[in-house]
Amino acid sequence: MAEHRRGANLPSIGGFNRTVVLDAVRRSPDGLSRVELASRTGLSAQTVSNVTRFLIEAGMIVESGTVVAGRGKPRTILRLEPGSRYAVGVHVDPAVVTYVLLDLAGTVIASSTTSTPTADDPSEVVRTIGSAVDGLIADAGVDVDGVLGVGIASPGPIDVDAGIVVDPPFLPRWRDVPLRDALAEATGYPVLLEKDVTAAAVGEMFLAGESSARNFAFVYFGTGFGVGLVVDHEPVRGVGSNAGDAGHIMVDQRSLAGTPDGSGTRGEVGAAVAPDRLVRIARERGVALSGGGDAAGAVSPVSSDGSVDAVNRAWDELAEAIAAGDEAAITLAAEAGTVMGDAAVVIVNLLDIDRVVFGGPFWSRIASAALPAARAAIVGSPLLVPKHAVDVVESDRGADVAAVGAACLVLDAALSPRASGLLIRR
Repeated sequence: MAEHRRGANLPSIGGFNRTVVLDAVRRSPDGLSRVELASRTGLSAQTVSNVTRFLIEAGMIVESGTVVAGRGKPRTILRLEPGSRYAVGVHVDPAVVTYVLLDLAGTVIASSTTSTPTADDPSEVVRTIGSAVDGLIADAGVDVDGVLGVGIASPGPIDVDAGIVVDPPFLPRWRDVPLRDALAEATGYPVLLEKDVTAAAVGEMFLAGESSARNFAFVYFGTGFGVGLVVDHEPVRGVGSNAGDAGHIMVDQRSLAGTPDGSGTRGEVGAAVAPDRLVRIARERGVALSGGGDAAGAVSPVSSDGSVDAVNRAWDELAEAIAAGDEAAITLAAEAGTVMGDAAVVIVNLLDIDRVVFGGPFWSRIASAALPAARAAIVGSPLLVPKHAVDVVESDRGADVAAVGAACLVLDAALSPRASGLLIRR
């Protein structure tokens, strides 16, 4: 059973106690009685009674049946009311912007996509995203007053204090876009900005519920390669909230380099497994992929009009080839998984973690071949220092993991108790 956060009985911090109780109920799909809530949270019976009354009146939890536990009056079970609150997640990708609407339980109830604006005019970016957010909520038919806010997952670097997307790779015109505050003004909702790899890790942690790992690395494979980190149930953001740029880790890329003579055997993992590079190698090995490249077979991450990701099209075809049993495609995916696994060993050794999660927009389409190879590379590495078992798994969040994680940022900020909230500030 996951460790539960402990509450406090001081009336001056009632808001904190509400999140403690709500977090405990959220993490228990079968519900909890008030007696169980008091035991798990460390709150007094009276505090639990007061807090649960408030949450019931707010519509966030409901009484749902009773259970008999020994002698005495049957205990009333309290469960989360998922449809009482919602959060929007937005993932800005070089090819497409993905939008999801999550309920309080973290279930995706609606999603949509738009082409990524070129950001020549930042106001056009805000209009496009703001309109899509409003449309998503309207089409879902939910109460706009129940929407807690909007989370944005963006490639780094970002300036989290200023709410600015600074200079993301493959988005050359997205320089110093003041996305957070402008979108908040356009939509009327609070907006959070987060780096995509961190958002993915937060989503993985928030949605895991009782099974949430205390420490893990989220290996994010999208247009770029990054690692989101969670240590002691807290995401690692760094001084500027740009932690996770792991693409410069050096790995043995002999198989992907195609150099049996041993030359060029080491390189940066981000460059070694870049999707456009893997598409080129796939073509060289005879995997049937359609257009999207020039005469020499090179592929641009973004098409000339900035709206269609050429690599994405070829990547879909690579996934189809893997599913059809194409040996060249399967081998390539496995080699990419091995290289990413080798890079993950560095993170496992550095932080002494016991769980590695793989996911991201490009990962899900090669996972069937890449995950077993990545797992073997990690657990069988002669360089692995920790002697404990390391769990290597794939995220359940699919290709929309960053958008889902962005929405979870909002849910986490609103629902998860933090001891920092108890500090007395002068």
